[in-house]
Amino acid sequence: MNIIFTVIFTASAAVIAFTAPDRLLPSLLGGAENAVKMSLTLFCIYAVWLGVSRLAENSGLSRKIAGGLKPVTRRLFKTDSELASENLAMNLSCNLLGIGGASTPYALKAIDELEKEKNGYAQKLLFVINATSIQILPTTVIALRAGAGSASPADIFLPSLICTVISTATAVILFIAGSKIWRT
Repeated sequence: MNIIFTVIFTASAAVIAFTAPDRLLPSLLGGAENAVKMSLTLFCIYAVWLGVSRLAENSGLSRKIAGGLKPVTRRLFKTDSELASENLAMNLSCNLLGIGGASTPYALKAIDELEKEKNGYAQKLLFVINATSIQILPTTVIALRAGAGSASPADIFLPSLICTVISTATAVILFIAGSKIWRT
């Protein structure tokens, strides 16, 4: 992939150097400036949500959320581990709020617990759900759109909800059906 991007960048720079040499440096600097702004926006978004998730964990809210989602996680992921259920619940909660970066530590902790149970089914299902991830509130995308100067950054809400519900439901159904087929 790096080779492809290097070739595209080099070709683009060569074309602009020959056609409009006075625009090459401003274009490069503008792109770098936009990249730094976007990186800082993402950093701030993740810092806030990781802080909120840490507060939820320290205050015991994550245990309450896990308790509410425990019947769902136990049935869906076929696990009896209390710690795995709690981490699965926090992972799902972060994904529902559209903060996939904050959900990663919980997924890693859940996979570690599921590994102790030798529950490969749950590990694979967690991967499928994280790859598709229903987002009730796509906070990261809304923040990125706002940072990029969108006139109405929250317009992505309904299309995002529809697409992620359909993709997650389809992926989970196909995974469960496939796991039943290949077990027999």
